[in-house]
Amino acid sequence: MPAELTLPSDLRAMLEAVRRIGRPRLVGGGVRDWLLGITPKDFDIEAGGVDFESLHRVLAPFGSTDVVGRSFGVLKVRSRTSGAEYDFSLPRRESKTGAGHRGFAVEPDPTLSDAAAAARRDFTVNAIALDPFTGALIDPYDGQRDLRAKVLRHTSTAFVEDPLRVLRAFQLAARFDFTLAPETAALSRSIAATYPELAVERVWGEWEKWATKAIRPSRGLSVLAETGWLAHFPEVSALAGTPQEPEWHPEGDVFAHTQHCLDALVALEDWQGSGSRRRRWLMFATLAHDFGKPNTTSYVEKRGRMRWTSPGHEPAGGPIAAMFLRRIGAPLEDDAPVAAMVVHHLAHHHGQAEFTATAVRRLARKLAPATIEDLAAVMHADANGRPPLPSGEIHARIDDLVTQARALAIADAAPKPLVLGRHLIELGLKPGPRFTPIIDAAFEAQLDGAFMDESGGRIWLGQFLTSQQSGETGA
Repeated sequence: MPAELTLPSDLRAMLEAVRRIGRPRLVGGGVRDWLLGITPKDFDIEAGGVDFESLHRVLAPFGSTDVVGRSFGVLKVRSRTSGAEYDFSLPRRESKTGAGHRGFAVEPDPTLSDAAAAARRDFTVNAIALDPFTGALIDPYDGQRDLRAKVLRHTSTAFVEDPLRVLRAFQLAARFDFTLAPETAALSRSIAATYPELAVERVWGEWEKWATKAIRPSRGLSVLAETGWLAHFPEVSALAGTPQEPEWHPEGDVFAHTQHCLDALVALEDWQGSGSRRRRWLMFATLAHDFGKPNTTSYVEKRGRMRWTSPGHEPAGGPIAAMFLRRIGAPLEDDAPVAAMVVHHLAHHHGQAEFTATAVRRLARKLAPATIEDLAAVMHADANGRPPLPSGEIHARIDDLVTQARALAIADAAPKPLVLGRHLIELGLKPGPRFTPIIDAAFEAQLDGAFMDESGGRIWLGQFLTSQQSGETGA
């Protein structure tokens, strides 16, 4: 058993108040996380033996209450003392009445037993309740057994009533390194055709959790494959069965390689220390880095023998990555950085032996709003995704790129133009169509290293305008 669960003082006071009129239980993910040794971030409470009005009455003194979920028996309380928000709900019955997540008849029923109330939950590991006063665990579906075995198993056949539960299995498997019970995989396959019932916002909610919270993201992809739901994401599905040259990729096809890369990414301290937006950019760039291979892979003679090659897969993958992000409802701001990292994920393999300042500046510009530091994380993950091949030389090459970018102060931000419109106005030019080509030419010269600071840019600009005037006079 984990250490005793310590509850916030304001929540404990609320539970004491509810205890006087009903039967409060801690339920859901908070109990699961505690049993896994993870400090719960959210607490959900199910209160049996009490009606909604009485529950509202006893909780109202503790803070503002949101009764928008009255018909579902759900009450949100924002604590007056801490500002924390807690969800209180009544046990309820649910029955499927139509397609989609709104196609349910929900009937709060305070008389339901703990076991009957738990039957509507998706997985046995989420159907464990805790009596906050005695510490007793109420586990009618043996969820503790499945927690120990790291297995996701459906609680009842009601699982099929909400197709989102398959995608919940996908992200939960990745977040906790769980496998899917064979019978749950079979049940999931039986409802694969119901995927279109899901609103894209709900689909994105599960992908976002996978992208920002996974400890073994490959497990999630395995769940999609086992359930037949990978077909709903054709950009990912196409990776399975796409061959790679065994000399360079002994791990198997592109799908297997991608799984290794994803697990390698989340093992990086750089990813672990990132915020949620950067985590998902890196995760999706790693997932998509070889999206271009299915359409570019061929078996050709190379160096005197037949080999699998995928020339041009990097630029081919960028638009496919953006298409995938639209399919799953990702924020629009993710498209450009993810696609750019896909297109340039082999920049350390191409070009001259040494990275020139000009090449690094131009790379940083092409990546924006992603950065060379971001790209390096994807490159490191890609290098580690080919077990058992050693990758020391590749990592050294990536580190050289980052070192050069840091020396140029552009590792974590693209270079910004030093010559702006105001500099042209200072020289007596009037704003107009002529400004844009001059500023663009100045930025290109800056990227080439013609000047390094604003004063240098002023000198360059004066010389450039003089040369233009001379050219016009000569003409």
